[in-house]
Amino acid sequence: MSKVRTVLVIGGGAAGNAVTVLLRRGGFVVDLIEAMDDWNATAGSGITLQGNALRVLRELGVWKQVQAFGFGYGSVGITAPDGTVLYVARDIRTGGDDLPATLGMQRPQLQQILIDAVRASGASVRLGTTAQILDQDANGVSIRFSDGSEGRYDLVIAADGLGSSTRAAIGITDTPEPTGMAIWRIAAPRPAGVTRTDLAYGGPAYIAGYSPTSDSTLYAYVVEDNRDRASIPPTTYADEMRRFACAYGGFWQEITQHITDPAKVNYTWFDRLLVEGSWHRGRVVLIGDAAHCCPPTLAQGAALSLEDGWVLAQLLTATQSWDDALFQAYYERRIARVRPVVEASVQLGQWQLDGVEDADVPGLMARTMTMLRELP
Repeated sequence: MSKVRTVLVIGGGAAGNAVTVLLRRGGFVVDLIEAMDDWNATAGSGITLQGNALRVLRELGVWKQVQAFGFGYGSVGITAPDGTVLYVARDIRTGGDDLPATLGMQRPQLQQILIDAVRASGASVRLGTTAQILDQDANGVSIRFSDGSEGRYDLVIAADGLGSSTRAAIGITDTPEPTGMAIWRIAAPRPAGVTRTDLAYGGPAYIAGYSPTSDSTLYAYVVEDNRDRASIPPTTYADEMRRFACAYGGFWQEITQHITDPAKVNYTWFDRLLVEGSWHRGRVVLIGDAAHCCPPTLAQGAALSLEDGWVLAQLLTATQSWDDALFQAYYERRIARVRPVVEASVQLGQWQLDGVEDADVPGLMARTMTMLRELP
């Protein structure tokens, strides 16, 4: 009888949580470590999950909870800065016809659902813990943890995000690159008439949009040029976001009234990352934002990360041969899907930066989302 395989997952975000649940279901021993003491359970405002993300969440067994706490819809509106609706497009159901095209929800709620799923899977979880030393050979990886303890694993999965220290530790030198844009986000009460995402291109911001996240909440955002974060005092975050938001009409007039607490406003740069060639070195493999990241212009960041975990788990449970060929197959299967999404997401923002008024935004969105209907 072959021994039970052991896996260390570094990082407890969407990708790390998903792959942990799926590998535990496959019968592997899985340890998950997360640097944050609170498992990032309260961070963030809202998240837009399109059908291909929902398909993975259903596979994880959490779709019913996500459906109960989120707000599903099937269209996106393009508006003028004054709120006039210019065009409404039906969203493509990238997860299949039996799932909503899109669902918005509060990011902390999604994280808590995934945390509960990891706990229920029986995985060992250690919070406030990082991997400080990785020493690997042909058969596995020896780890020294930040608390001084040590472990030995057949495989290490690096899901430690955009600034992944594991990526650098295994000699992959790719690093995130800013695209030139930044986004202000806030969670707020949902006006009764907001039942889909609306996007306004133009006005004082490049993009102003909102997405319903429950029966009573939404998250709203405005996109501007990236600025040195150190030059913006955190106490002014609400003032900065409100300065943009108050220039927009329609539902923005009601939303703007709730942009008052700077502690509830998040400011983040848009970044791009795509590791080329392979996403592994020996028995350490990257997933999620550690391997790729795109600006949120297509709302595909979490979806691609969830898909990574699903695909890698499928491959690992299908064979005993955890070798270079398997990890290269994982990369080749994912890169063909991830690259066009990253490139399209960056292009959508670049058109705004360049002031291209006749850009085919709906066409590029439709082509990319149609591709995502296929299984990952």
